[in-house]
Amino acid sequence: MSGGPDSLALLLLAHAAMPGAIAAATVDHGLRPESASEVAMVGQVCARLGIHHDTLRVELARGNVQDAARQARYAALESWALGRGLDALATAHHADDQAETLVMRLNRGSGVSGLAGVRATTRVPGGDLPLLRPLLGWRRAELAAVVQAAGLEPAHDPSNRDERFDRVRIRRALADADWLDPLALSRSADHLADADDALRWAAEREWAERVEERKDKSRRGYLYRPQAPRAVRLRVLARAIGLLGGAPRGSAVAALDDALMRGASGNCGGAAARCAEGGWLIVPEPPRSAAQG
Repeated sequence: MSGGPDSLALLLLAHAAMPGAIAAATVDHGLRPESASEVAMVGQVCARLGIHHDTLRVELARGNVQDAARQARYAALESWALGRGLDALATAHHADDQAETLVMRLNRGSGVSGLAGVRATTRVPGGDLPLLRPLLGWRRAELAAVVQAAGLEPAHDPSNRDERFDRVRIRRALADADWLDPLALSRSADHLADADDALRWAAEREWAERVEERKDKSRRGYLYRPQAPRAVRLRVLARAIGLLGGAPRGSAVAALDDALMRGASGNCGGAAARCAEGGWLIVPEPPRSAAQG
């Protein structure tokens, strides 16, 4: 927990619902000078409530700092939770977070999986421990009121200081749009999550019934005889490309599907596909020669 109003509210509510059955951890990425005082504040609140608290310090890999911080945070939290014998992790994502995510991804043209937002119950990314988000039915202001009623002064959200973050810009735009209901947007994300589950089920069935693994000498491939609607075909294509070691991206997979439906061939994410044997044959791209590179 970060010490912000959302995570403090989660701590207070969880303690009230399950006194003596929870523990808390704060991940310190070492990215901000004020993080040490925020960690200390969380420790003090936990001590006052009689909640065990640990500080987890992580080192970040190079590259995308936000993505690296997220991966390191979840890995550290899962290891900590398993070490303490906890049954699950809980995070403080709430209805406003879900609404912001939905609008942000709509603006990027995301598909159903992206628009589904975060799930109330899932698994820790990259792990197997249950991950719970019990506050998706709560508004940010309601959580702040819980913290205020407890007489606590939360830490400030550092992302609010940087206008470059898309989420902060959307958050402010939604705050000014009083005709939008974040709770309704959050429910829409739930419905999209149901649709995503249905598409995943359909893609699994399409794969089992319409895909054959093929081996040509040392090269592995898949013969797909499509029968499903486009949204399902895209998932089957992406799965085949991924199993061949490629890195499929949504728009590229869609372009490949368009080409194959026209009877043409195409490449995507390290895989090559063409029409063959009454279906689509997907194989690894041939290696480029030195002259081509």
